Amino acid sequence: MRDSIADAGWRFDNSYARLPEPLHAESQPVAVRSPAVVVVNDRLADDLGLDPAILWRAGAGVFAGNEIPPGAKPIAQAYAGHQFGHFTNLGDGRAILLGEQIGPNGRRHDIQLKGAGRTRYSRGGDGRAALGPMLREYIVSEGMHALGIPTTRSLAVATTGELVLRDAPLAGAVLTRVAASHIRVGTFEFAAAVEHDRLLPALLGHAIARHDPSAAEAADPAVAFFEGVVDRQAALVARWMLVGFVHGVMNTDNMAVSGETIDYGPCAFLDAYDPTTVFSSIDQQGRYAFANQPAIAHWNLARLAESLLPVSRGGHEESLAAARSVLATFPERFDRHYLAGARAKLGLCTEEDGDRDLFATLLRWMHETRADFTATFAGLAAVAESPAACGHTAASPGSREWHSAWLARLGRQPGSPVEAAARMRRVNPVVIPRNQRVEEALSAAEEGDFTSLHRLLAVLRDPFMETNDNERYRGGPPAGCGAYRTFCGT
Repeated sequence: MRDSIADAGWRFDNSYARLPEPLHAESQPVAVRSPAVVVVNDRLADDLGLDPAILWRAGAGVFAGNEIPPGAKPIAQAYAGHQFGHFTNLGDGRAILLGEQIGPNGRRHDIQLKGAGRTRYSRGGDGRAALGPMLREYIVSEGMHALGIPTTRSLAVATTGELVLRDAPLAGAVLTRVAASHIRVGTFEFAAAVEHDRLLPALLGHAIARHDPSAAEAADPAVAFFEGVVDRQAALVARWMLVGFVHGVMNTDNMAVSGETIDYGPCAFLDAYDPTTVFSSIDQQGRYAFANQPAIAHWNLARLAESLLPVSRGGHEESLAAARSVLATFPERFDRHYLAGARAKLGLCTEEDGDRDLFATLLRWMHETRADFTATFAGLAAVAESPAACGHTAASPGSREWHSAWLARLGRQPGSPVEAAARMRRVNPVVIPRNQRVEEALSAAEEGDFTSLHRLLAVLRDPFMETNDNERYRGGPPAGCGAYRTFCGT
């Protein structure tokens, strides 16, 4: 019997589509010539209550936009955003939200097609996407998930059998993205700018029900919701910094109020540690450099605070003071999350006043010596287990003074060095989506060979344990490689 995509387990609701229409517009995917499935995320499909076998065999039409699954109500979402500091009205110019899949646990997950054709918000664009950028998002988002970092997920990539024109003709593709929601800081900016007396209350109520139900009972739900977003973003960016991730384009339309990483355009991971690293080809001034990410998140949250002022329950001055008070907590919240993560990376289970300086000193040494970010921290566990055997070697990072101070610090806490090493191995990955390995997989895929892609995805699912399979994926680029650059793919 022939498989039907209707039997895959879809359970759609469309709560966002029930919000006032200026927040979205009905938008049907544009059919493509010859859809074919490249990759399906079996584990994610299971979590969503979908049958991965049916998705592989019969999902090409849905994943490319030729077929609408039962219960879906396709829309494009409207939003605005500060792009490199400048306000712009935007919207889903090449993405279409099919609806919200209700998983077996009762949670709802946005199912969105990225690259599914023109919408009302395309602004002259073709609404399409190329295979390379869609596979990049799949690889990096799934790598981030395995690292324990909140992120949108990738359910599938399908090729279209058509070309998209960028600098050169490229193979077309559509990514199926899964998110807690696609509500952005820029969504609130749009609502505030267009019709705040009607759109903002509806959007805020929806976002609270989706992400912060307890805020509905607060004296001022807008402020309570804002506080939740501030803490989620503080935790998220701290986690980025602790694995060397550079988002690349932290515009307000690329900040999700759910606290998930969203929009993997010109993103990449540090190899040699340098806090001024910029990967994006369009970030000429270094606005979104690695070290700037906490400050940019703080700036973006200020824009959210401004947008929420009209729906705060106090008077203007009272609401402004409340928003400023919450916003002012971001640096402390970020520092708390970051320092806790730093201690974990060093194997520390107690707190001392000097821990911040201990971590900062190691980073300074790494910068001065251009030490590899991931490999440096991954090597610490072996040193903790056997400092005498390792000595002061490449596997024992930092100056001799730092090395001695760190081992002494480990000795002042309960537990054995072996226990400290086990803690470090749970948080310091040995493999990440290394830039050169991602490019290797993408280059082969663009030639029709997906072997490297599937091998890389398999390795990234278990990033914390050294195995024979991941040995060649642990190292950075060869010496002498030039600066790595990424492109947004639009």
